[in-house]
Amino acid sequence: MNESLPVDERQIKIRKVTLWGIFLNIFLMVLKIASGILIKSSALIADGVHSLSDLATDFVVLIGTRLSSRPADKTHPYGHGKMETIACLIIALALIGISFGIIWSAGVSIYSHEHNFPGFMVLVIAGVSVVSKEIIFRVTRKVSRITHSTVLYANAWHQRSDALSSVAVLLGGVASLFGWGHADQVAAVVVGFMIIGVSGKIFFEALLELSEHSADSESIQKIELALSREKSISSWHALRTRKLGAELIVDVHVLVDPKLSVLSSHEISMRIEKEIEKELSRPVNVLVHVEPDVEEMRKKVK
Repeated sequence: MNESLPVDERQIKIRKVTLWGIFLNIFLMVLKIASGILIKSSALIADGVHSLSDLATDFVVLIGTRLSSRPADKTHPYGHGKMETIACLIIALALIGISFGIIWSAGVSIYSHEHNFPGFMVLVIAGVSVVSKEIIFRVTRKVSRITHSTVLYANAWHQRSDALSSVAVLLGGVASLFGWGHADQVAAVVVGFMIIGVSGKIFFEALLELSEHSADSESIQKIELALSREKSISSWHALRTRKLGAELIVDVHVLVDPKLSVLSSHEISMRIEKEIEKELSRPVNVLVHVEPDVEEMRKKVK
């Protein structure tokens, strides 16, 4: 099983992949917007604005993960992990706002009966964007899973949404070559709705985390497995979990022999904590409450 990464190493991985995304987004933003203005493609300009939003959210990721990595203090005894979740909400809201702007602009253009025929160049630029953004999406998603960064995972899907929007631009460009004058604007509208779909998912997941939602079922099963392997406890109950950025908070009560010394009980709790940490390949904060198994003792007395 993979051990969770140290905080410094996690920060380096997140920062490195995000910086690659920043360089790519700057290049694509300039390329799309400049070319869109030059060949009068509203879809390409909208796609360029999407790349600009990618660039903005890249900076949100850097700032959010920087703040969330700060150690716990008196006012934040559990750390600053929620900063990542707040960064996710900012990303989602920015995406939604930009999407409605793109849809409105393209809708007005269609209503005004404006016809665009951007030509073959839009296919080349959109193709470059699709390939490059799909590559950065896969790399970013991989790093987000290794680091268990919710904000980086959200940003990965933001990168994927840019790749998908470029596919829509690509299809619109092909349709315009066949003489459909509104193909470019329709492609822009499709791009807008695609971004809304992705951002809505990110927003909903961030809200779940802020509402103290429990861990995923797979993580809970691994925790239960670690507890079931501990033979020195008679039973356990009140298992509670919640996410705090990349960290998982685990709280559980275990029943032990009342005759055990405080030291022995403490050793059991520490052993359980280590077993749970081994099972979960992510940062985890485990608190084990030890209780005397009075019922079991009564049975023995009888």
